[in-house]
Amino acid sequence: MKCDEGYRCEVCGEDVTSIVESDLYLRFVIGELEPETLHTSPERHLRCNPVLAQFIDDEDFAPIAVDGGMSKSQLDEDFVTERTRLITAGYRRLQEIIGWDGDRDLTEYPLPEVADRYR
Repeated sequence: MKCDEGYRCEVCGEDVTSIVESDLYLRFVIGELEPETLHTSPERHLRCNPVLAQFIDDEDFAPIAVDGGMSKSQLDEDFVTERTRLITAGYRRLQEIIGWDGDRDLTEYPLPEVADRYR
């Protein structure tokens, strides 16, 4: 990827045009992706990663269902509860970020519960 090309989804090949659609930045704000690997990690639309996106519980995000063993209906209830809490909080953080005025340091993006590890 060249800088002037933006981020392309490795699944569908289309541009990921907003941080709110970004699997990459969601994984970063929830602490699953280190800042040093952000620029080298593959990008996907949230909807192109349904295993992750199925845990978003927000009125601004249409629910996604996953079939098979990775469906949250097949997973441990406590895991699903915690994963839904974390992924939904991360999604809401992305919504906050797009509302910020001016540029900020990437270390300010993560959820407060994971931010200290990046500082």
